[in-house]
Amino acid sequence: MKIAPSTILVCGVDEAGRGPLAGPVSAAAVILDPDYPIAGLADSKILSAQQRERLAIIIRERAIAWAVAYADVGEIDQLNILQASLLAMRRAVLALTIQPQQVLVDGLYCPRTGIPSQAIVKGDSTVAAISAASILAKTARDALMVELHETYPHYGFADHKGYPTAVHLAALREHGVSVMHRKSFRPVRELLFPALFA
Repeated sequence: MKIAPSTILVCGVDEAGRGPLAGPVSAAAVILDPDYPIAGLADSKILSAQQRERLAIIIRERAIAWAVAYADVGEIDQLNILQASLLAMRRAVLALTIQPQQVLVDGLYCPRTGIPSQAIVKGDSTVAAISAASILAKTARDALMVELHETYPHYGFADHKGYPTAVHLAALREHGVSVMHRKSFRPVRELLFPALFA
């Protein structure tokens, strides 16, 4: 893809999976091509799964560069979910095949990348590149949780993607805590160390 010398490469960054009790947190970084705008970009949370999947294909096809990265369960438990999210974001930005000149991040905090960065509250609904990143992060993590369901079918990961639904909590009580569960999250800790919460 030919990039005009005057083009300022802006990268949008967002994460998915801060709230679940299981699985990694994902992040995506996307540099959109201003010559090929994508209609329908929005915060991934307000799109249907079908809309997200359709847009994810278009984003991967039209973006100047994109990358998805993760912080695993062990890193989440060791660092805390905020720092693990920032780590996943940093990995995504650094994994881009083209280095951006500016990084725009959804939320309040920016990962340390060595690139000028700006955090934008609700950026996933106001900045196209961040919207694209939110879609790639969400679809990639959802696909990974569907894969994990094959190994851990008792928990229903394919349906709730690790979020603390009633079905997931009931499965945790029945089958116990798996290696994919975040032991630093209270509902999981309560099962592992019930005496601490008696």
